[in-house]
Amino acid sequence: MKEIIKSYYESLPGLMSGIRKLTKKPLSLCEKILYAHLFEPANKPFVRGIDYVEFKPDRVAMQDATAQMALLQFMSAGKSSSAVSASVHCDHLIMAREGAEIDLERAKVSNEEVYNFLRSVSMKYNIDFWEPGMGIIHQIVFENYAFPGGMMVGTDSHTPTAGGLGMVAVGVGGADAVDVMAGMGWELKFPRVIGVKLTGKLSGWVSPEDVILKIAGMVSVKGGTGAIVEYFGEGAESLSATGKATICNMGAEIGATSSIFPYDSEMEKFLVATSRSDIAAAAAKVREHLIADQEVYEAPQEYFDNYLEMDLSTLEPYINGPFSPDAATPISAMKEAVKRNGWPEEISVGLIGSCTNSSYEDLSRAASVVRSALNEGVKAKAQFKVTPGSELIRRIAEAEGFLSTFREMGGKIFANACGPCIGQWDREGAAKKEKNTIIHSFNRNFAKRADGNPNTFAFVASPEIVAAMTIAGKLTFNPLTDSLINENGRKVNLAEPRGSVLPSNGFGEAQKPLLAQKSEKTVKVAINPESERLQVLESFPEWDGRDFIGLPLLIQAKGKCTTDHISPAGKWLKYRGHLENISKNYMSGAINRFNDKTESVLNQIKNEYFPVNEVASYYKKKKIGSVVIGEENFGEGSSREHAAMEPRFLNVKAIIVKSFARIHETNLKKQGILTLTFAYKEDYLKIREEDKFDIRGLNNFAPGEQLNVIVHHADGTKDEIAVDHSYNRAQIEWFKAGSALNLIKKKAKQTRK
Repeated sequence: MKEIIKSYYESLPGLMSGIRKLTKKPLSLCEKILYAHLFEPANKPFVRGIDYVEFKPDRVAMQDATAQMALLQFMSAGKSSSAVSASVHCDHLIMAREGAEIDLERAKVSNEEVYNFLRSVSMKYNIDFWEPGMGIIHQIVFENYAFPGGMMVGTDSHTPTAGGLGMVAVGVGGADAVDVMAGMGWELKFPRVIGVKLTGKLSGWVSPEDVILKIAGMVSVKGGTGAIVEYFGEGAESLSATGKATICNMGAEIGATSSIFPYDSEMEKFLVATSRSDIAAAAAKVREHLIADQEVYEAPQEYFDNYLEMDLSTLEPYINGPFSPDAATPISAMKEAVKRNGWPEEISVGLIGSCTNSSYEDLSRAASVVRSALNEGVKAKAQFKVTPGSELIRRIAEAEGFLSTFREMGGKIFANACGPCIGQWDREGAAKKEKNTIIHSFNRNFAKRADGNPNTFAFVASPEIVAAMTIAGKLTFNPLTDSLINENGRKVNLAEPRGSVLPSNGFGEAQKPLLAQKSEKTVKVAINPESERLQVLESFPEWDGRDFIGLPLLIQAKGKCTTDHISPAGKWLKYRGHLENISKNYMSGAINRFNDKTESVLNQIKNEYFPVNEVASYYKKKKIGSVVIGEENFGEGSSREHAAMEPRFLNVKAIIVKSFARIHETNLKKQGILTLTFAYKEDYLKIREEDKFDIRGLNNFAPGEQLNVIVHHADGTKDEIAVDHSYNRAQIEWFKAGSALNLIKKKAKQTRK
């Protein structure tokens, strides 16, 4: 791969010359990378936010939960090997319970069938396989694969972490990953570009995470939808590469397609420290192509679709939550916010780590806060949990005493995996559903996400703020101004965090995956027909050429409906390779608008209430499709493809909402479900519980043309509702074929002929 990267850098000057002739304007960094990765040469410049474009990413990354379905689809695509470099990372299926060693060994036993499947498929199709315990996908990619100016897709919404090394990295569903691995063009609407100029420099208790926590509060969870956020300025250059990665990681929380920083000396230092000096040297020679054009920096309002500025010198720590990562509160206002909102003041658990904040710098700064407290004779009032991001980081953090410092404060070290961040936390007492507060340095804090308890109020903050507030045990504690009482009854103040960007003696020997040096065609990928966790995929049926008539309402979801509501993780993760079994969780967290309950929707035939999946299954057995209705930013959150495959499996024909989150809308389209938006959002209120829907005009389905939905009410009246869609011609073909994968199979057969 290193030779491919160096070859790319050598070709970049000539490539950029052609791009400039095509575009005839100064370019942002992300535009340079996007144009450099077109699947086929363009004959005209693209319109941002309008034109659909096919790209050719350099690589694909998959985590073990999403990789199962992605690879099951790839196996049926008729290809003998992945067309691009790809990797699988076993990080999602390790349940955090007793501590790293015990939890990891338990996971290897309980998930043996899945790990064997992923390992064998990786060997068969020339994919790098990272064993359980080696680290979280985004940390591993950042430490080993990411490179300035590159482009990648990953089957996880936080794939944009690689933007901290100047890479356009996009979270996608498994079907998108299959396109890339099958050697096909990967389609994306050419993103808009949001410019963020950072000035000044962070100091004291402020961290890179505070940058994105504040931005989330400024623009909301859908403020970045359809856009790449491009940071620049002297403030950006002052941030470490891993600090940049934190900001890019949480760009997913504002719905951004990706986030990126221009190449600079901090990235160079990180590449050198992680045994990639040759890539750093090659990148340095073409640095002008790994940053935006100077004209863009001098007149950002002219070249960006939206533009923000932030002075890092005046920034203060933020605490976001509960229940939404954009509910931003500066720490100076937290006391009043806790009182005004009635949030539980006492913190029960503080958690540090995850793919967002588990770098060497993060752990060193958090450990310095804990060491300060220990030196002053202060004990933590809440529980400490720490999750290193990779074995590389765990090893050096252990060697330098960071982990022993956490243990001395009563902390428990979990495995190098996602753990509590994605609901893989077997938290003692969570089943009691008691009202409590936790604070963590993770990226998301939706209801029930960490421990399954809807009454856990989760707040997001930087690792150092999490450390300080866990020690204090109070959500109202402000380490910048407040004192603590030590074991001798004396008032003490916590020292400002201190830490290093990189270890002074380097990281030592780099980690290595189980490498599939070549495609091992003789490897047999066995799936037990009786397995509860893996199931061979059957193709979805093609569209029959007729309008949808008389479809009953399955559920009208009220309020926020994220992928955690549509297809929860937690205990359901073990079924990620078995579509039939995991479909039993469909919309289990969604609130029915007509009774404000979850798992309770009307079966219009039986006139009784049942869980959503049971009603959908009943309709399916009767050969009846159904319709789902939702509100704004439907499908916000993870790249969870199952949230799109489950309704398709359950014969949901259409989903009509006020607006979609980008990844979820694409996933639904790829699986052959009709994705529609209300032309007039107030029409959402016209829907009644016993409605049936006719969706007409499908034979004339065309880009930019509205469809007509007739809503038949039980009293014999009806409403005609206009609906919009964002389909282009290629995506309409996905719908007609039954799924995007069906088209891939068809093309593969034609090629073989």
